[in-house]
Amino acid sequence: MIENDPTRVKRVAVVTGSRADFGLLTPVMRAVDRHRQLELLVIAAGAHLVPPALTFRDVKALFPVADSIPMQTAGRTGRWADVEAVGKGVARFGRSFESLKPDWVVVLGDRIEAFAAASAASIGGIALAHIHGGDRAEGVADEAMRHAITKLAHVHLAATETSAERIRRMGEKPEHVIVTGSPAVDGLDRVEPLDDERWEQLGRPGVLFLLHPIGRAMEHEEASADEVIGALAGERVLFLHPNLDPGREGIVRALRRAEGAGTSAEHLPRALFLSTLRRLADSGGVLVGNSSAGLIEAPALGVPVVNVGRRQAGRERPPGVIDVEREQRDLITAAIAKSRSQRAPRAATFGNGRAAARIAEALAATDPHDQSLLRKRNTY
Repeated sequence: MIENDPTRVKRVAVVTGSRADFGLLTPVMRAVDRHRQLELLVIAAGAHLVPPALTFRDVKALFPVADSIPMQTAGRTGRWADVEAVGKGVARFGRSFESLKPDWVVVLGDRIEAFAAASAASIGGIALAHIHGGDRAEGVADEAMRHAITKLAHVHLAATETSAERIRRMGEKPEHVIVTGSPAVDGLDRVEPLDDERWEQLGRPGVLFLLHPIGRAMEHEEASADEVIGALAGERVLFLHPNLDPGREGIVRALRRAEGAGTSAEHLPRALFLSTLRRLADSGGVLVGNSSAGLIEAPALGVPVVNVGRRQAGRERPPGVIDVEREQRDLITAAIAKSRSQRAPRAATFGNGRAAARIAEALAATDPHDQSLLRKRNTY
């Protein structure tokens, strides 16, 4: 480990850009805030600030927000809208980092908010730590952005040994690659099932639908969502709306046509979402869609999962996940029946629930101003 001054408090800017990464970053933020050698700076960006959900309120309810970085424009989605948002984000993150003067910038995953923050930190000469690098997941431009962030980052906080090995094979120094597990798993052993009253309000679902776009034309995303929704006929369904990614409006249009076929929610706060998953596990329910929660949180809570399409192609698969490569209703219906015929064991693929503490300790123990850390060089 790099030599470090144990008495110096380091300012850690943790960047959250959406409801998806905020849930995973919450235990990390808490661990940083508790650590006596670290000072937490929370930056809320991107999708958090876009209506109607405005999940910025969820961030602000739990942590003081040091800065907010608007990127996307409400009502405007698509690949070129994302390009514009990234450009705006890089410039705005640069001003924020210059003002806040963090010692560390921490990002997670592969979204455009993380990429914009990572670009600004790298060009600005600030030590960058990346959580969940080395994973495989096709998404929209996810695979490329995740690996690009890896090449910008100085410390790599990998969720699994398989991901860590990919990072090493990309030419990153082995001493800067740390297997921490996924913070998505932290605290899941303490999640209680949703209470009866709230469960009734959500329609006592047997299926939780969570489908995100993968960057295809809006009409293609809409047709694919129609196929998945069609496979759920006769089920009690809780429909959750997709992330703010290109093609989102196509899925939303399909969901509007499905009104009356189940209960619909724009957004469930993390705690409510996890309690819903736990109740789903206890009641024999299934998660259907293509969210990473179907490969990390749901299996860790014992929920059977039908993973549809190629959005998560290449990501490690815990037991209890059934893949359906094409959005075709008869295949999905058969997979749901199969998932209910076999009990899903609780999976420990992504760690033992101590990731956040390991991440905070790695940040405290590593000197963010050491030039041997900041000067990147391929190992091959």
